[in-house]
Amino acid sequence: MKYELVIGLETHVELSTDSKLFCSCGGHSSPKEPNDCVCPACCGMPGMLPVTNKHAIELAVKAGFMLNCKINQYTTFDKKSYYYPDLPASYQTTQWFNPICVEGSVDINGRKIGIKQIHLEEDAGKLVHDEATNTSFVDYNRTSVPLIEIVTKPDFRSSDEVIAYLKKLKSSLQFAGISECEEGAMRCDVNISVRPEGSTEFGVRSEIKNMSSLSDIKDTIEFEKVRHVDAIERHTEILVQETRRWDDVKRRTFPMRNKETAADYRYFPDPNVMPIVIDDAWLEEIRKSMPATADEKTKYYEDMGIAAKEAAVLASDRKLCEVFDAVVASGCSAKTVASWILTECMGIMKRLEITSLDISADKLARIITLVESGEITRAAGKKVLSAVFEKDVQVDAFCEENNLNQKIDEGFILDTVKKTIADNDKIVADYKGGKTKAMQALFGLIMRELKGNGDPAVIRTLLETELNK
Repeated sequence: MKYELVIGLETHVELSTDSKLFCSCGGHSSPKEPNDCVCPACCGMPGMLPVTNKHAIELAVKAGFMLNCKINQYTTFDKKSYYYPDLPASYQTTQWFNPICVEGSVDINGRKIGIKQIHLEEDAGKLVHDEATNTSFVDYNRTSVPLIEIVTKPDFRSSDEVIAYLKKLKSSLQFAGISECEEGAMRCDVNISVRPEGSTEFGVRSEIKNMSSLSDIKDTIEFEKVRHVDAIERHTEILVQETRRWDDVKRRTFPMRNKETAADYRYFPDPNVMPIVIDDAWLEEIRKSMPATADEKTKYYEDMGIAAKEAAVLASDRKLCEVFDAVVASGCSAKTVASWILTECMGIMKRLEITSLDISADKLARIITLVESGEITRAAGKKVLSAVFEKDVQVDAFCEENNLNQKIDEGFILDTVKKTIADNDKIVADYKGGKTKAMQALFGLIMRELKGNGDPAVIRTLLETELNK
């Protein structure tokens, strides 16, 4: 019998705010040391009343617009009761009865994936385990950092669809400035079941918690599919609805606990948090602040003459877009800028293991201008670019200090050409014997001697003239 996967996702995304959801402590990127960003309110001390972060509300609405959701203009917060050491109040403030966004959708590979809801909630703290001393510590810095949880309908049918959705979601959230989506700021719970092809009934569901690696998510789905089918076909185990964890060393899932239901959490309205009313004027203000989407940016770049594949790569990363747009605005050709960013910059980033393009647009524009005007060679431009990435040097000063200006005296170039010919009798003989590639070998030696400086056209002309004498 053939089976199909049924997958739904719950994606938790930490919002890019300067403060927590219900207090003025710093947001996701603020803490430097354990427990240095906490206060009585986010530590669950009695008598401390929460004040809702307005910017978090606006970012959640932006996410709703991005995923084509209906925005609930009257939204409330509720208590979700459970005990865990990293949850100091023994409940989490979340949204159950009136989530801020509902009934959205996103297109993935030509299929419509439904978004059940987006709700706001506070994050929990973090447990740190020291195996050497068999001790666990609690870091409350993350407690009450604002999250949105994006809950899809069970519309995915393959791991490839899931990965495509998460990549698009991450790119869109970063692009809109909703979340950094890095360093644990985007985590996913994967709900998986299988059923016979053609069936409309859902199978027994497993939930794999707190996953952030796309490769691990893909492997988890494939592992669970095999496990579920084996249980049905070969009776290897009895499937139960449960929460499981992924072991990234053994590359398999293990049970954690039986899956809780809504009744287990005893949801009830939080009397300490006032309902949020988003009037039409505020809603329109948020709508107008939405940036262009990645798809819109891709189309815009294609209209500038950039190939579709390159345009999609540029539009997939907000930082790439920002640098690209700024350099083009300075007067550089769009195609040239795209080439430098996607070839030279990304090559250096890969070598230096840098994940985000962090370079001054002014410096990149200056390098491109020097190369395009013929003042330095492209090879010299690459040297300057590397130095900018590694040491943040000043472009013109670095060129001068390292003699990268290619407008070298022609007499000096001629002397170098003559010396190279005199020192390489065999290569010269090969050239005169009909081996045309020998000229390229001599050209390479000359360029090495000149350290990449000098006009390549001038060098080739002088070399050819001297060889043919």
